[in-house]
Amino acid sequence: MADVAYYTKEGLEKLKEELQQLKTTGRANIAKAIAEARDKGDLSENAEYDAAKEAQGLHETKIAKLEETLANARLLDESKLDTSKVLALSIVKIKNKKNGATMSYQLVSETEADLKAGKISVASPIAKGLLGKKVGDTTEIQVPAGKVEFEILEISR
Repeated sequence: MADVAYYTKEGLEKLKEELQQLKTTGRANIAKAIAEARDKGDLSENAEYDAAKEAQGLHETKIAKLEETLANARLLDESKLDTSKVLALSIVKIKNKKNGATMSYQLVSETEADLKAGKISVASPIAKGLLGKKVGDTTEIQVPAGKVEFEILEISR
């Protein structure tokens, strides 16, 4: 059984749209490729047919995994979450104590993580080090470059 994952409304909608696209357009494209390969003759020596069938298997596996992810997905109501401490979906403004740099991150599920958009996975080392902390707290987090001390400046939704 897969772990429960928490999503924003946008993230959950994105997963549903991807699943719908895979089930409709994706399946139709693969069926078309199989039909074209089948029309080329002897199936026992038809590498194109074998490749199309393998692609179909991989496609169906992807659909099954996405369905499982959606079955274990939970939508978080951001309006009811406590903003006094860092939780999933919190937007946290932190300051690197060593160099004074400030950063702002939103803690999201692994599938929604996008560093360019300021969204980091709750499973990342930085997010794990921030979870449960309050404004004014400092925390030392082990990152690939070594230990870094951060101060939490602000928590919002």
